[in-house]
Amino acid sequence: MNGEFEFSEQDFQRVRRIIGDIAGISLADGKRELVYSRLSRRLRQRGLQRFEDYCNLLETHEDTDEMGEFVNALTTNLTSFFREAHHFDYLARELLPALVRAGQFGSRRLRIWSAGCSTGEEPYSIAMVVRESLPSVGWNVKILATDLDSNVLATAERGVYDASRIKDLPEARVRRWFQKGRGAQAGQVRVASALRELITFRRLNLMEDWPMRGPFNIVFCRNVVIYFDKPTQRILFDRFANALTEAGHLFVGHSESLFKVTERFAPLGKTIYQRCL
Repeated sequence: MNGEFEFSEQDFQRVRRIIGDIAGISLADGKRELVYSRLSRRLRQRGLQRFEDYCNLLETHEDTDEMGEFVNALTTNLTSFFREAHHFDYLARELLPALVRAGQFGSRRLRIWSAGCSTGEEPYSIAMVVRESLPSVGWNVKILATDLDSNVLATAERGVYDASRIKDLPEARVRRWFQKGRGAQAGQVRVASALRELITFRRLNLMEDWPMRGPFNIVFCRNVVIYFDKPTQRILFDRFANALTEAGHLFVGHSESLFKVTERFAPLGKTIYQRCL
């Protein structure tokens, strides 16, 4: 490949192997130009001229900060508030009312995990639905939001967005859950504290140990497993099943499926699944 830096086919295969080993991500053959584009900035910042030298740096495992920058550069973080809206409709109309009815006779504990939360729009959307659907008192609710990318997590935890990000939300929801910036912050909005206090943001590599105890009633893991090969997906869905309550629910992305990957979930339609084993 012609460009600013030497980038051979061998270099590309090394990058694929490293990101696969670290994060379980399976880079397709057609991602070579994307890899070059995403990682060139890292070579400039490190004063390197060849991808070979950059791969050597990564494989020493001595520079953990650079390893984090490498992962951040190769992960995609496309998201929006209430993306794939049918999931949130099901959460509001079916799942949370069922949990409220069950809570009249037992536990009022609710644990939700947003795995691959990116810049935070997904967990904040979940929090809005929870606040709008559950009684204001008597429930112990916690939302865990995790991502591999430390940069997007910082944005998520801050909870400040360009106002254009919420332009498609109903005005009533905007008034209730967002504070509009003034002065130097004009054109920005901040998520209300009533939502932020429900959510804990943590960096987590899904391929490593999961320190949280659970169990979770609901897991959102959307548009994440498309980056993993089938054997890795099987392992991951098995771990999700183990982390869920006996009849817990799993939401995956519109282009993802558990068909012939795991038998531990029953499909409910529209990429919504319930643990059955």
